[in-house]
Amino acid sequence: MLGLLGSSALAADPLVYAPMDPVRMSEVIKTLASDPFEGRAPGTIGAIKTVNYLVAQFQAIGLQPAGENGGWTQEVPMVHTKIAPESVVQFRVGQSEPVIYRQLQEIYLTTNMPSSQIKITDAPLVFVGYGVDAPARDWDDFKGVDLKGKIAVILINDPDFRAKPGEAVFDRFGGRTMTYYGRWTYKFEEAARRGAIGALVVHDTEAASYPWSTVTAPGGENFALEKQGAPDSLLLQGWIEGKAAHELFARAGLDLDALSEAARRPDFRPVTLPSTSLTTSFDVATTHLQSRNVLAKLPGTTHPDETIMYGAHWDAFGKGKGPHGEAMIRRGAIDDASGVAAVFEIARAFKEGPAPERTIVFAAWTAEERGLLGSTYYVEHPLVSLEKTVANFTIDVLQMGGLSHNAFIVGAGQNSLQDDFSTIASSQGRVTQNEVLPERGAFYRADHLPFARAGVPVLPIMDLAGYPDLLKGGVPAGRKWLEGYMACYHQPCDAWNASWDLSGAAEDAAALYEVGRSLAFSRMWPSWKQGSEFKAVRDRTEAQRPAL
Repeated sequence: MLGLLGSSALAADPLVYAPMDPVRMSEVIKTLASDPFEGRAPGTIGAIKTVNYLVAQFQAIGLQPAGENGGWTQEVPMVHTKIAPESVVQFRVGQSEPVIYRQLQEIYLTTNMPSSQIKITDAPLVFVGYGVDAPARDWDDFKGVDLKGKIAVILINDPDFRAKPGEAVFDRFGGRTMTYYGRWTYKFEEAARRGAIGALVVHDTEAASYPWSTVTAPGGENFALEKQGAPDSLLLQGWIEGKAAHELFARAGLDLDALSEAARRPDFRPVTLPSTSLTTSFDVATTHLQSRNVLAKLPGTTHPDETIMYGAHWDAFGKGKGPHGEAMIRRGAIDDASGVAAVFEIARAFKEGPAPERTIVFAAWTAEERGLLGSTYYVEHPLVSLEKTVANFTIDVLQMGGLSHNAFIVGAGQNSLQDDFSTIASSQGRVTQNEVLPERGAFYRADHLPFARAGVPVLPIMDLAGYPDLLKGGVPAGRKWLEGYMACYHQPCDAWNASWDLSGAAEDAAALYEVGRSLAFSRMWPSWKQGSEFKAVRDRTEAQRPAL
């Protein structure tokens, strides 16, 4: 054990992460990130092996099945599409020769439409600023513009991301803290609602919080729930590389920087790129498949209809080819085999302790990396009452640098679970802090989000939220760890490493276990705080929960 944990753990008190076992967690990550699992992409042989492994682990712990029809799984029907890598887009400006942008280079295209071919001819382009319609924040980027048959070009993040004090939009969307309006998923959804046939998000590394290589990592493939391939879906959705976008706007006689600044004003109106159109035709390989969520439980002894849920996603990006055609596997060791390992440890701790009064459900979600599809499907087809789901704890990316002096709250100020976590972290000798990099929008990027939107109080643990202040090396060592991990985010180098120190990951898991255990033997119902966008949804179902 000491050999795995490294010297930083020699002086550490293992009670801070008891009853979690860092060695066992490491072995789970090593297994899930190994060659036979092929990167765990939905619809692959590796996915089948993954589901079988997850079920076997839950059985070995001694849990009961919590899936459909008395089984361990929930079927999640999906459409998988992949665009040919040689696909191109032609942009024509006036009578000049068309400019060719190539897939994975100047542009990145995907589609949710289950078609064999996508064809768009001379579609006008309209710059819609940040593509936000938020009546509650008195903001409308669209001003009634007709997007039918057009391509929306959209900036990433929120309208106030770069706003300065004195600007009308300053802090209207939380400043540097990204809201759901800043996410690319929202921008595609809004463009589709307004009748656009396509949408392109302008890539900006700072505003997106990740480089172009992360955008192109899926290689032109996409997954959607079956219902999402509806006629009102976008034919084309994707990104345009930042420099390429500036060049395209300049050809059209427009200054993208100036327009981006104008988009921070409430009076901004969409701008049609003069005499500019998009033409493309590309083949699409479409597959209809069934993926699976894996679900296990410990039934409650006195209140079995009230549920506490722990979850992590089992999928990663699978096998593929690198920029030079080399074979690669994106193994998803930290993202999110680490979360699955923590769920197993928490499940084992509950099983070995006294039987909980409330039911504990343990979930491993499919297709998180493809848009939170598994958790979204579950919330749309719940197997237990969401109104009586006490809390959802989601674990997505744990740090591998060892025990730390701090812990991070993702989406601070949302609900009482965050206060409970701070109390437990304090008992471990840690101080909780708000996320250091709120512009990453972490609260809107993991499997807790569908539950939050359904009103369920949530607590995500995502160790990419800031720099851990490690017992060995302090914040500089924590910064080095996080920056090293982010360089491998969704890349083949997110692979298991024997030198990792998992005591810090176990410490996080232990804190979540303690928060959940306090709820499992109580009549308490966590609550959303005033100002949370999710409070009203939960309040509408208050009568369905027993009074304290």
